[in-house]
Amino acid sequence: MATKSAKPLRLTALHLENWRNFTLVDVDLQQRVFLVGPNAAGKSNLLDACRFLHDLVAVGGGFKEAVVKRGGVSKLRSLAARRYPDIAIRVKIGSDENPAAWTYEVSFAQDNRQRAFIKRERVTKAGVTIISRPDDKDDADPERLTQTYLEQVNANLEFRAVSDFLKTIRYLHIVPQLIREPDRSVGKINDPYGGDFLEQIARTTEKTQKARLRRIGDALKVAVPQLADLALWRDEIKGTPHLRGKYDHWRPQGAWQTEEQFSDGTLRLIGLLWAILDGTGPLLLEEPELSLHPEVVRFLPQMFARIQSRTGRQILTSTHSTDLLRDDGIGFDEVILLRPSAEGTTVSTAYDRSEVKALLDSGLSMADVVIPLTRPAHAEQLSLFGG
Repeated sequence: MATKSAKPLRLTALHLENWRNFTLVDVDLQQRVFLVGPNAAGKSNLLDACRFLHDLVAVGGGFKEAVVKRGGVSKLRSLAARRYPDIAIRVKIGSDENPAAWTYEVSFAQDNRQRAFIKRERVTKAGVTIISRPDDKDDADPERLTQTYLEQVNANLEFRAVSDFLKTIRYLHIVPQLIREPDRSVGKINDPYGGDFLEQIARTTEKTQKARLRRIGDALKVAVPQLADLALWRDEIKGTPHLRGKYDHWRPQGAWQTEEQFSDGTLRLIGLLWAILDGTGPLLLEEPELSLHPEVVRFLPQMFARIQSRTGRQILTSTHSTDLLRDDGIGFDEVILLRPSAEGTTVSTAYDRSEVKALLDSGLSMADVVIPLTRPAHAEQLSLFGG
């Protein structure tokens, strides 16, 4: 009898020090995570800590490039940082059965020439330290501290599983106009904003491509009832790939439209569905509810859960949507609350807040409880603008 394949690893905990909005974060991460907070609280910056780890090991990336693309250490360091200004990221990687199979930690600062350098790098496997830096070689040659061992194939053999896992992290925030006008992102590969999204589909093997588009088309019929078919085709003159959908209407044969005529919501939903099917590593989503009908948004958590039950893929989502959070299946420990303060944004799960438990026990939905907790102070004063 065939045995069930092991589910993929996931991020089980995240620790940050002096990272952008945060002076200190220490939070457990479930297979499905919803980040909730007011504007500028740091939801995107929390996701970006995971992206940073991916960039350390990405092709063409590495420690130096990951820091530079974010504006340098001074732009990354929290404005609220005081006595201990080093920036630190630590993640636990594992599963429900073994949440700390691996731990990876890196902390860094900048020298007097504003170059980033590593203050500490540590890897543990099942609690046993594999590497700890700086080591003797680093002491003899401090220039080595401009690179992590994680990104070096000649140094990460004992913990290459960590590097391989971090490479699978994917971030997505589709900008529909970039899909409609891909020339704006010429030269980009795997652009998280959708500049080469159609090329990503075209690069997929024909069998997989057709199977995914068929599944996406079936799902889209719920949100876009007139859509009868979805396919990829190439412009014979330019060779440019295009999506086209067949819409039912009064003409017997219907009518075909390309991505240029698709609505923002349709393009965002296609991008979301493709990303969920494309890969096994953690998927980082920014406000997937944008441009979608509330009745579609309500069922996104259930869709995530169905995909996860089959693949085990972790999905971390930032959201402002009350409709998305009304799903009764969302657990206490799946919702992470971000609340700004003078000392930096605080981060906690709904499970850690006693008032949230009490309100949920009284019959309120997760949306009714957590959205008011993240409401900006004095938001009603915006109504006075223009007076």
